Amino acid sequence: MTTANPTSDAATARASKRPRWSRRNPYPATVVRNSLLTAPDSDKEVRHLVLDISGSGLEYLPGDAVNVTPANEPALVAAIVDRLGVPGDTVITDRKGERTLTNALTHGFEITSVSPYLLDHLANARGIGEVADLLAGDRAELEEWSRGRDVLDLLNLDPTWFPTPEAFLSELRPLAARTYSISSSPAVHEGTLHLTPATVRHFATEFWGDGRDRGGAASTYLADRVEPGDTVGIYVTANKSFRLPEPDTDIIMVGPGTGIAPFRAFLHERRQDNGRGRNWLFHGARHRDQDFLYRDEMWAMEADGTLRLDVAFSREQDEKIYVSHLMGGRGEELYSWIRDGAVLYVCGDATKMARDVEETLVAIIREYGGFDDEGARAELQRLRESGQYRRDVY
Repeated sequence: MTTANPTSDAATARASKRPRWSRRNPYPATVVRNSLLTAPDSDKEVRHLVLDISGSGLEYLPGDAVNVTPANEPALVAAIVDRLGVPGDTVITDRKGERTLTNALTHGFEITSVSPYLLDHLANARGIGEVADLLAGDRAELEEWSRGRDVLDLLNLDPTWFPTPEAFLSELRPLAARTYSISSSPAVHEGTLHLTPATVRHFATEFWGDGRDRGGAASTYLADRVEPGDTVGIYVTANKSFRLPEPDTDIIMVGPGTGIAPFRAFLHERRQDNGRGRNWLFHGARHRDQDFLYRDEMWAMEADGTLRLDVAFSREQDEKIYVSHLMGGRGEELYSWIRDGAVLYVCGDATKMARDVEETLVAIIREYGGFDDEGARAELQRLRESGQYRRDVY
């Protein structure tokens, strides 16, 4: 007779619940589609990617996020290797063990942005006055100076410095996965996962005029070097605070630009769940014909009654119009939805958009709810704490 071991059984149960795919072990998802969502002449570049996850065991719900493991641009890697003055096949030893310098720079370290460790080394060990002044000054000024610069730019601040590969790599941060909102519904887009990345590019003429463009590690990797049939390393992160309510509950979604991504997932899910809950989306784009993301899908959902749609086209008139302006113009009805239990979601830029939306909400609650300013802010906080006001901002 075999005696059960409760401790062993519990450990096995815990292990079985652990995700198979993780930061240390991303799933190699095959790219099914990689297309440009924005018009070729738009000053925004946003793509739509479809990844095959069938058979992977990966699970997600609308509102969750996917983490993409990027690879750095070969041209930038080669330029850094050349600047260090050593062969790319030089073997180095780092936390991953032995590998070539080219492999380490491609897959192991952040090189498309400014490294704080390298900045500190340049200021204190190398005595670069420009960097020392920036580190001692205003943080906003440092952030503005850093925008668009990469590790090669920092190396070139001291043309006399030729560190060993190991010394150089010790001043860099590990290459991190980039997180994107999932823009698909598992109930509708079975076996696939969709994402909607905006490509970050800094053109040389905008900054230094040295003929070398810069770009985001993951976004340019996905835009320029990933094609259908290739694989991309991914893992899923649950976002339990940004989930859909019951199908009969109304929802209000505020998502300009790529903030629309999780709401596309929400809408596809709600379209097939047969609930009575209404769906109201505030979206923002610069131009109707250039960067209105998922335009045809949104119009089709509006036409079949799935969606109430308000879109702010900020550049199509002399005075810029944003989602916060549209919300203010619909304040009375918006407040009635919230008062009757609608869940309000905000996704997108944290620095200006989310702040403007929040101030608009305070003004709406104050005007139509009969609160003073302090009371309106307290009411918004109550909505946040109760889960009726949810944000995913970055």
